[in-house]
Amino acid sequence: MWFVFALLSAVFAALTSILAKIGIEGVNSNLATAIRTMVVLAMAWGMVFLTHAQSGIGSISRKSWLFLILSGLATGASWLCYYRALQVGEASKVVPIDKLSVVITLVLAFLLLHEEVSVKDVVGCVLIGAGTLMMVL
Repeated sequence: MWFVFALLSAVFAALTSILAKIGIEGVNSNLATAIRTMVVLAMAWGMVFLTHAQSGIGSISRKSWLFLILSGLATGASWLCYYRALQVGEASKVVPIDKLSVVITLVLAFLLLHEEVSVKDVVGCVLIGAGTLMMVL
């Protein structure tokens, strides 16, 4: 089931890029990010209440709060940079560079989470990196 959700995530991320590129025309990138964030916030809290998950707030540990907040700050910084890049660059160039996050995530997962990295993973990352270079040069 994780694969279905991951695939849907990729489809929606692709739509996000195209819809954002069209919608950001003539709009300050920071304002556009804030509008997008308001919609995401409403959707996320809507799902919390729809699934009755709000009762779990009190059981979240301090460590989880800290890392969820840090993750939120990283997401915000990513979105602000992404929208600015989309505003001034071509979507077909910005998106491949943004997807280098796959390679960076693998490296960070290895260094910080001590996850195993196989030869297949390294080859995949090299191919992603090479493919990104080919697309943006």
